[in-house]
Amino acid sequence: YQREKLYKIEYKGKTLPRRYPADFVIYDSIILEVKAIPMIINNFVLQTRNYLKASGIRLGIIANFGESSFKSKRVVF
Repeated sequence: YQREKLYKIEYKGKTLPRRYPADFVIYDSIILEVKAIPMIINNFVLQTRNYLKASGIRLGIIANFGESSFKSKRVVF
């Protein structure tokens, strides 16, 4: 795995000046975003989708340890 791998994000045909770190990239085929929040919100799904688009990886998983029990969400691009 790689931790905090940086990706360039393109928006409306322009590359944003800042690079964005995905929490973990596993086997170069899964992006894992780790959270500790009360619930998984749509912004985290959109963030993961942006990482998938920027990396060319097709599968992302959001793992949330902040709820009463472990929750995860699969994001496919």
